[in-house]
Amino acid sequence: ITRIFGRLSCVITIKMAVSASASLSKAVKQQYMELPQGEKVQAMYIWIDGTGEGLRCKTRTLDSEPKSIEDLPEWNFDGSSTYQAEGSNSDMYLIPAAMFRDPFRKDPNKLVLCEVLKYNRKPAESNLRITCKKVMDMVADQHPWFGMEQEYTILATDGHPFGWPLNGFPGPQGPYYCGVGADKAYGRDIVEAHYRACLYAGVNICGTNAEVMPAQWEFQVGPCEGIDMGDHLWVARFILHRVCEDFGVVASFDPKPITGNWNGAGCHTNVSTKEMREEGGLKAIEDAIEKLGKRHRYHIRAYDPKGGLDNARRLTGHHETSSIHEFSAGVANRGASIRIPRSVGQEKKGYFEDRRPSANCDPYGVTEALIRTCLLSEEGDEPTDY
Repeated sequence: ITRIFGRLSCVITIKMAVSASASLSKAVKQQYMELPQGEKVQAMYIWIDGTGEGLRCKTRTLDSEPKSIEDLPEWNFDGSSTYQAEGSNSDMYLIPAAMFRDPFRKDPNKLVLCEVLKYNRKPAESNLRITCKKVMDMVADQHPWFGMEQEYTILATDGHPFGWPLNGFPGPQGPYYCGVGADKAYGRDIVEAHYRACLYAGVNICGTNAEVMPAQWEFQVGPCEGIDMGDHLWVARFILHRVCEDFGVVASFDPKPITGNWNGAGCHTNVSTKEMREEGGLKAIEDAIEKLGKRHRYHIRAYDPKGGLDNARRLTGHHETSSIHEFSAGVANRGASIRIPRSVGQEKKGYFEDRRPSANCDPYGVTEALIRTCLLSEEGDEPTDY
């Protein structure tokens, strides 16, 4: 309570719900992080859990800095605590697949993205990387490039969108997309920290922007060739979760985090091949789209971890989406399943954008499905077993 010009005024501050660990002193932590670590290296092993969208991690000490994947040992974990095994036979194997610099512990420490194998050395159900890599190797001579636009929503720890009024809603959508200003951009510090951390790590992040719904953002990863697309996007997601952890908030990849007249969150996927990028490549693009149109149901099942149930909440035909029940394509049409950018239509070469994948999709599953249909010319509702 303060006195202003002889009158009493009551100022009430209402704080968003943030995690308790966010209040711990980062300055004190930094004292320890600056201690020398000798020749030892900390390697944080990262993997996808049994949900197909959650990430787990743990760290081990190495005697020297690994220079390649071959220098990293296999490891294991308790699959019964990650929805991946029964307690009576719970050991799972971690197989290093991709290595990045660690932006949190800094050089020479590493982030290690791993595949998960079961006790019998067969892939865990959530390990889509193995079949994705097999398919990518089959079409390596066609040099498939991908770029994925990852949308996400920043939430308080109680699930309330970051920066939204506690007992109401912000103004309607319109001023927030690519917006600037405290009343339009909610949580930019997190976005900037994530962007720089990805650059440090070696993630091929190529941009970021505020999205249509307030507290919703997007970052783009690519172009990446083949299996690198999934590797880089998963590590970018992991880094985002860790950055949000430091700030005490949550990054949600839910495809429709807020019901009603608010945009959902997708992971638009841009695709091109060597033939599509060359002169007259529009013909190859149109051929690929024709194949996709005949396999819509298969792709919907592959584009979110619940076989289409998550996307059903998002792909309504409203809020810049196509209907989940129909396939459509068009130039510069953000309400279509497949969008051909206007510049591609003019230059007759380039890439196309599949707007159907949900924000919580597995990029391995999405890119594999696209290659199976567009380059391997598969048909029907089930993938071919090679």
